[in-house]
Amino acid sequence: MNNVLKDSFKKTTYKLSQHGPRNASVLQDAFQSVDGSLESDIYGEGAVIENFESKIAEFLGEETAVFFPSGTMAQQIALRIWADRKTNKKIAYHPLSHLEIHEQDGLKELQSIEPLLLGTAERLLTIDDIRNLSEPVACILIELPQREIGGQLPTFAELEEISQYCHDNGIKIHLDGARLWEVTPYYNKSEKEICGLFDSVYVSFYKGIGGIAGAILAGSADFTDEARVWKRRYGGDLISLYPYILSADFYFDKRIGKMGQYYEAAKELAQRFNACNGVSTVPEVPVSNMFHVHFQKSVEVIEPVLAKIHAETGVGCSGYLQTKPGDTCGFELSIGDALAEVPTEKLDQVFEMLGAIK
Repeated sequence: MNNVLKDSFKKTTYKLSQHGPRNASVLQDAFQSVDGSLESDIYGEGAVIENFESKIAEFLGEETAVFFPSGTMAQQIALRIWADRKTNKKIAYHPLSHLEIHEQDGLKELQSIEPLLLGTAERLLTIDDIRNLSEPVACILIELPQREIGGQLPTFAELEEISQYCHDNGIKIHLDGARLWEVTPYYNKSEKEICGLFDSVYVSFYKGIGGIAGAILAGSADFTDEARVWKRRYGGDLISLYPYILSADFYFDKRIGKMGQYYEAAKELAQRFNACNGVSTVPEVPVSNMFHVHFQKSVEVIEPVLAKIHAETGVGCSGYLQTKPGDTCGFELSIGDALAEVPTEKLDQVFEMLGAIK
C-alpha cells in the first residue's frame, strides 16, 4: 500500500507542503537572470562564493561564514572544532537530533565524539536537563525547531536562560538552524537576535528556502578559518559549488520575506485538521511553518483514505505515513508556496473527505 500512496501523491496537481516539485525547473528558474559569463568558484574561492558567504554572515549577525555542500558535514565539523578547543570529546543534544538518528553515527565514527542525550525523545530539552548533565561537555547543540516532535520550540526566554547558563559554565552552544528562517515569526525576533545567543550557527538553503542544496556555517573568523580546513579534509571543497550557491541566493531573496506568510498559513491549515474527528496536529497550534498530522487510526486504515483524496481532489496531502504508538499514524507538513496554489474548493473537498473518516 505504501507504493500506492506514494504513486497517488506523485500524480496530484497540487500539494499541501513545500514549494512545488523538486525538478529541473528549480535550477532553470534560479539561472534565468544569471549572466552566462559569471565565473564559477574554484575550490572554495572566487567572488560568487565569497560574496554569498559575506551576505549571509551579515544577515545572521556573524563575523564570517563558510558555504558547505551539506549541513551534515557542516555540523559534524562545528562540533569537532568545539570538542578540540575544550579538549573534551563529549557533546550533548536532543535524543532525536539529526546527528543521532539520520547520520549513521557519523559523528562517532568519523570524529570519535561521544554524544550525551539531553532529556527524553517526546519533549523539548530544558535548562534543567543541561544543569543535570552527569559530566562536563564541550558543546550543546540545540535544534530550532525540533523537527521530529512536530517542530516544537522553547520560548525565547528559555533560550536566553540556556545560553546564559552555557556561557557562564564554559560550554559552547551551537545552533542547528536548518529551519531558522521559519521560526522568526513566532519569536518575533530577527535571525541576528536568535543567532546572538549561540557560538556557532548552521543554516540550510533547501528546506524553507527551497534551493537545490547547500548550507552555511557561521561564527567568528577564527572558528570559520578552522572550519575551512575541515571542509577540505571532508572533501567539501568541490572544484565548483556555484550551482548550489546561485540557487541558494536566488531562492533566499525570493522567500526570506515570506516566512510570516507561511507561518500564518500553517496555523490556519492546522486548525482545519484539528476540526476533523480523529485527526490532530503536533503542536496543536504550530510555532513555525511545519507541524505533524496525527490520525487516531492505523496506517492500513488511513492510506486508502489519503490515496482516494489524492485521486478525487488532485491535492497531495502526503506520499507516506509513519506508524505511531497505539496503532496510529501520521505525516509531516512544511508550508511553503505550494499551498497558496491549491484552489479553495479543492482544499474544502480535502477536509470534507478527511472529516468523513469513520
